[in-house]
This record gives sequence, C-alpha cells and structure tokens, in this order.
Amino acid sequence: MGKNKLERFRENLENPYIIEPGKEIFQNIKGNWNSAVFGNQNPLFLELACGRGEYTIGLSRFFPEKNFIGVDIKGSRIWNGGTFAQKKNIPNVRFLRIPIDLIENFFTEKEVSGIWITFPDPYIKKERKRLTSPRFLESYKKILQPNAYIYFKTDNTILFEYTLKIIQNQNIQNLEYTFDLYNSSLLEEQCGIQTNYEKIFMKKGEKIKYLKFQFY
Repeated sequence: MGKNKLERFRENLENPYIIEPGKEIFQNIKGNWNSAVFGNQNPLFLELACGRGEYTIGLSRFFPEKNFIGVDIKGSRIWNGGTFAQKKNIPNVRFLRIPIDLIENFFTEKEVSGIWITFPDPYIKKERKRLTSPRFLESYKKILQPNAYIYFKTDNTILFEYTLKIIQNQNIQNLEYTFDLYNSSLLEEQCGIQTNYEKIFMKKGEKIKYLKFQFY
C-alpha cells in the first residue's frame, strides 16, 4: 500500500525540491528563483496544474539548460514529482505548492520564459476557474517575458474550443493549434513526453488537442 497523505505531507516539508507553506524560502521566493533556488541564470518555465509532475520532470531532463517549476495545490500529488527529483538529484526542477490564483505573488514581472498548461480540470460549469480564462491569462501576461510562449494540452474539446475563443480576443501572435496532436506536425514539440492522464485519455480514444501562442 502506498504512503498516506499525512506521510506525504511530512516528507514534502523535508524535501528541498518542494517549496510550500511552512518553509522559510516560501516567504521570499518571488524574484529570487534563479539566485536562491537554482543558482544560475537559466530561463524559468512553469507547468501549471502539474499533478504528479511527469511533464515537469520530462521537460527538465530533456532541456537541462532550462529551469522548470511544477505548480499545483495538491501536496499528495506533488509528492510524486518532488520525491522522484530528489532521488534522481535533478538540479533544474522544483515544485511549488500554491493555488494558481496566487501565481503573481511568487513570480515577478517578466520573470518567466514560458508556461505549460497540461490537462487541467476543464471546470465545465465554472468558467472562472478554468486556467485559460481571462483572469488567469492576465496573471500569466504579467509574469511572462516578452514573446514567451504559452503551451496548452487537453483532451477536452469544450475547454479547447473555449480557450481558442478567449485567446483570439487577446493581443496574441504566432498562434498554432491542432485538434489531433498525434496526427499533426506539432507533435515533434512534445519531446515524446506523456502524462499519466494523457495515456488514459488516449486509451479511451480521445484526441489530444494542443495549442501555443505568444502575447504581444
């Protein structure tokens, strides 16, 4: 039987790869990721709603010259990625346990070089909570560097169509998208990384949707 939540929460507090309430660094991390956490000036990339952190880990290993931060509120899920990163001593990955609504409290203006949003909860009946709703996009715009990309993957057609509609009413450029990633030239950008959710959806016959764009 796997570890229960209380055991995972205790281990998270002891794991230097996980930054969360209760840790001293949590209070002063904004604007200090490169100096205080990674010890380099490499670009910072986020994966929002990272869950178990498979995509964050995958990206960090594929791009060792970049720093990756998985963000999620679920400590029992982040435990997976944080524990793996610690065991493998992966230097360019960390996990931040916060509600994504508070993202501006943890990153300064133009501190982030790119954002991945992979298979978030579609919140079909709660538009305001969707990670591609206007209020979240405004937050991303503030913390992203000029011409940084947002990358978005989902199995949910309603969420994908909603996102396309919303972003095309924003000041964006270089939008590319597909309703069937695995039959698209854009597949090459995925580096062969798949999350557990992605594998489940594909087994059910769901088409994976993908888009990327820049603000200007």
